[in-house]
Amino acid sequence: MHHPVNSFYAHIIVANIADILENDILRTSSDVLATLLKDHTMSRGETVCNILWATSDYEHLGAGYAYHDQIRAELITDEYGQVIRPRTLKGKDAQSARVRDMAEVFTPAWMCNAQNNLVDEAWFGKKNVFNAEHTTANGTPGWATNPDKIAFPQGKTWWDYVRDTRLEITCGEAPYLVSRYDATTGATIPLRERIGLLDRKLRIVSENTDTPAQWLRAAQEAYKSIYAYEWQGDSLLIARESILASFVEYYRAKFGKDPLAKSINYIAYIISWNVWQMDGLKGVVPGSCKDKVHTEVSLFGESKKVITPCEGCRTDNIFKHNGTYCLIKDWRTKDPQTGRKGRRVRFIDLLK
Repeated sequence: MHHPVNSFYAHIIVANIADILENDILRTSSDVLATLLKDHTMSRGETVCNILWATSDYEHLGAGYAYHDQIRAELITDEYGQVIRPRTLKGKDAQSARVRDMAEVFTPAWMCNAQNNLVDEAWFGKKNVFNAEHTTANGTPGWATNPDKIAFPQGKTWWDYVRDTRLEITCGEAPYLVSRYDATTGATIPLRERIGLLDRKLRIVSENTDTPAQWLRAAQEAYKSIYAYEWQGDSLLIARESILASFVEYYRAKFGKDPLAKSINYIAYIISWNVWQMDGLKGVVPGSCKDKVHTEVSLFGESKKVITPCEGCRTDNIFKHNGTYCLIKDWRTKDPQTGRKGRRVRFIDLLK
């Protein structure tokens, strides 16, 4: 018997695969939804903070939907269950506004595939490892998937590939990591034809493991090796949801059943760390840089306010911002505070 927490994934697969409904997640696992909404940088001790909207698109809905407000579960579930929708299901005016205001332009699946193929060509030392690109008779770009088990070059193993780090910058709905649907059209992409960086890792995991325990261990390593950041909270949540749904879909394809709830919860936890909210130009939580204001009193007792802008913003120096620098996890290094693997590091410290 399958655990009821998984029922919403079945709904995703038979319904519109591009639009994961938060109501379905809430009904089956409020813990999973809470994890997918969490912002680890801003959370402190018992105080849990969620990702921000970081967009003005929803302010017309009233209190709680402003740019700097956190995305709370009650704002996107029940009667508000379809507030957040993928780009392809947004109205044309909303899409145009995002392009104008945030330079949001999503990449078609064929282009994601072509660029991901370049990454693998460098890693494997040869072309057409996972698929071969082609153009149809009507001029549409596409690809033909390699049906054979992936072979590895001398000196490299499938574990090396699974653990190799990948990062998608300004990820939007993360089409370079998982390709459950084409982000520009909403068209569903069958599991065997998917081309994301994580899709490729999970294919390798499925080809080289036999038991659920083996598969889960390797899949967890795959998830710990992929990272992505995004400014706008709605796109970030969609990315997190789609990356989690992919975990269930690949497990189901391999074993004909759903993974246990505890396995889903752990993958959601990894995702909540590895796919995070950030202003990519500053390395901080969006909108967290502030002008400092203080009062100076002259010898004659006159006071005036002095405004000091953020040095990083003023000088365009990513290391000098006064905003909140984003934290991620290095899953292979021990945390000095807990003694367990999973050291918290500032993202900008990786750039030094």
